[in-house]
Amino acid sequence: MNLEAEYAERFEKVLQPLSVALEDHLRDLLRGIERIDRIQARSKSVPRFLGKAAKTDDGKPKYSDPLHQIQDQIGARVICFYLDDVERVSAHLEKYLKNVEKRRVVPESDSEFGYFGKHYVQFIPSDVIDDSWDKKLIPDFFELQIKTLFQHAWSEADHDLGYKPGGAELASDQKRKIAFTSAQAWGADLLFNELFIERNIAQVRGTI
Repeated sequence: MNLEAEYAERFEKVLQPLSVALEDHLRDLLRGIERIDRIQARSKSVPRFLGKAAKTDDGKPKYSDPLHQIQDQIGARVICFYLDDVERVSAHLEKYLKNVEKRRVVPESDSEFGYFGKHYVQFIPSDVIDDSWDKKLIPDFFELQIKTLFQHAWSEADHDLGYKPGGAELASDQKRKIAFTSAQAWGADLLFNELFIERNIAQVRGTI
């Protein structure tokens, strides 16, 4: 069986129902937590998986065993209102989910703007695995992203504009425009978070 057929079988028999179960599980874990805009989990489609599996690094295949090495066959997102909510939600989920890897994704230089977000690679919780599934088809990990509304909106638009398969490379001015919008999103996140903190302080003091 070739890679496409193997992944198609995994996608159909396990990944799709597993992503639904994982989304429900995350909703249960975050029930009652305020200022969450959305919780999503979805399985990577067959074409997207094959595209990632075919990537090279210095002319050599990046993955020698894609079915076991690609960790985002299921990806989940939790989108929060404010920057402080990202930290609060992250701390809460870390109590219940087992991390393989966690990292804060930021541009390489402090003078640059681009993608921001908090990423985890986590073990699939045993609670979401159906005993009837073929164990060989169940991935070990899933990727979780926790971001603000502004971080999410910017990354979706950036991906749509800049990563179209077979599309022409963006011109320098177009790249600067995208970086500029990232700076605006970063500033909006910062200001809304500060305003939220100031309003909470005022409410505690009884001034509003």
